[in-house]
Parts: sequence; structure tokens; C-alpha cells
Amino acid sequence: MATETTSRLSGLRFVNPQHATGGALAQSFRTVLAGGSTPLPGEPHDLDVAIAGAGRMFDLGGWNAFTHGTSLVVLRHGQVVHEWYAEGLGRDDCFLGASMTKSALAHLVGVAVRAGSLGLDDRVVDHVPELADSGYDPCTVRDVLTMTSGVDWVEDHRDPSSLASRLTACFGPGGGESRALLTRVGPRSTPGTRWEYCTADSQVLDWARERATGAPYDVALGALWRTLGCTSDAFVGTDAAGVPMAGGSLAATARDWARVGLLELDGTVAGEPVLDPEWVHRSTRAPYPFTETGRLPSSITTHAGFGWHWWPLDTTGRRATADGSRGQFAYVDRDLDVVVVKTSQWPYDDALADRQYRDLSYLGMPAVALAASRM
Repeated sequence: MATETTSRLSGLRFVNPQHATGGALAQSFRTVLAGGSTPLPGEPHDLDVAIAGAGRMFDLGGWNAFTHGTSLVVLRHGQVVHEWYAEGLGRDDCFLGASMTKSALAHLVGVAVRAGSLGLDDRVVDHVPELADSGYDPCTVRDVLTMTSGVDWVEDHRDPSSLASRLTACFGPGGGESRALLTRVGPRSTPGTRWEYCTADSQVLDWARERATGAPYDVALGALWRTLGCTSDAFVGTDAAGVPMAGGSLAATARDWARVGLLELDGTVAGEPVLDPEWVHRSTRAPYPFTETGRLPSSITTHAGFGWHWWPLDTTGRRATADGSRGQFAYVDRDLDVVVVKTSQWPYDDALADRQYRDLSYLGMPAVALAASRM
């Protein structure tokens, strides 16, 4: 039998994966119905942006091209001020958010906490007793929300035998049951003492949230989609048992991804609170010194820290982003009242190139937001 030498992520289909006959993250998708019929207001315009990075200057078109962009939507004060799609793509196309899905999950957890269904200091096993003999036995909801669970996990999708690759494989052709794999993840460090990027933490977080609320990820997301007024259906991939991949399988239009970002600005929709103000404030603040901006492993990024499934770009948490593999971002700047959604499909197999594209994206999004604020 041939040995797999490349990651599934390298051949992943990021545009309209729900229609893919091959290369999809998941072989089965559940539909999240559109929640509204009113498009985002505003009129797109050109943006004059100068981005310094990768040893040169880029204008907006050059930046999009260099980072293999597929869409760019920019909102200021909730209105569309810029919108661009790569050739052949448009407003009706759905873009796989990959790990941006985790930040949408954070919204669902915030809703559950606000409703009193879930507490950050709840033990995970009190909601999911199936994890009692795993590395998650001592963990709280807060530990998995901050990815400081301490479990024995390495997020290496370039190694086909890694637990991370085996987890994503559960959602592919002939995949197994992802939650059975989670019960076999062992301990490594004391919870709250070490950060490790860990999609398993996201899957466990959603498992606990589902048990606490009774709503699977796609059902809870449907309620949020209605609250946000999203105007297009979204799609969520599932494993062989029908469990949604809350850590990476949400596909939505760029404009609806922008609505996910809008909620992170202040936790309200049309002035009505959806998330508690304290949740919004804390979600983009690093909870530990070792998760502050610039303190994460450099192989992940030197431009961000980690909060509650959102990535802060400064110590105040006023600027933060959702971040998905191969260039999926929903960047928010609370001071400028700007949201920038950038989707991409850059090459994956070369780790150094992947890092350069991500670095340039992190340098470019604040410049795009600043240009939008001057319109």
C-alpha cells in the first residue's frame, strides 16, 4: 500500500466545499439555513493601501495576488466599503473558514455562558463523562477554551500519522468517529501551564457545549445565523457519526464571515446584546503571559497571541482576528470600527512559505483597516 506523504490540507478545496467531489475537508455537510434577507449596507470602493512586508512594498492588488487571496470584504461602521473576489468567484460562493470555525465556536460558547447553561470553571468531564480516563479528565471549560489543556497533542498535519491528521481524517472518505479518538488523547502537562495549538481542544469544547445546551454545533450556529441576519446558507462538515467539525469545517460567504467578525466588535446585533460585554473584552485578551502577543511559538506566529479562540494582535485586545489554515481571516479593530475578511488558498506543503504568507497577511490587515477608516 502506498504511503501518504502530503497533508490532506495541501489538496483541500476551500471554495464551495459542500459541492466538492474530491478534496473536501468532510464528505458530508449539514446546511445552516440563511438567517435573513437584508444585505449588508454600503457601497464598495477602491482602497489605497501600502503594505510593507516580505522585504518590499505591496499595493492591495499585489498583496492579494502574493498571498493567493480569493476574497476580501471590508466593513466600516457595519457598512461594506470594499469588496473583491478572485476571478470566477463572487458573493454567492462559500469559503471554507478552516480554523476560523473555532472563532465562530467561541461565539456559541459565549451565548451558552450568557444563558447560564455552561460555566468556564465547569469540569469538562461533568458534561462529557466519556473523557474521564483521558488527558481531559482534569480540565475545565476554560482550559480547552484557551488551549491550555495540557494534553499530549501536536498539531502537525504534515505528518499523516499524527493525532491531528487522524482527527481530520475522521471527516474524510471512510472516516471514523472523531469523539472516540478524543477519548484516547492522553495527558502531558498540568492544565493552565502550557499553550499548545490543539484542534482536539476545540472539539472537546464543543462537545461540552453541546451536552450543556442540547444543541449540536450546526443547530446552535443556525440560531446564531438567524440572530446575525446572515443572508446565505452556510455548511458544516461532519464525521461518520454525524458529529460536526467545530474546529474547522464551516463554509460561508465572505459577507457572512464578516457578520461573524461584526459580532466580535462589541457583542451586539442592531444594538441588542448577544454576548456579555465582559465576554467580548476577555475573548481577545491573552489569559496568561505565555499566550500574549509575540509569546506564542514562532512556528505559529509572532504577530498574535491567543485569547478565547480568538487571536489578539496587541496587549489590549482591541485588535484581533480569527485565523484559519492557508489564509482565512476575520480581523476586527474595535477602535477603528472595522472588520476585514480575507480568504485565501496559498500553498501548504512548504512550511516556510506558509509562514511568510501568514506573516504578510498579519502585516496587511491592519493597513487595510486603517485605509478603510480614512474613507
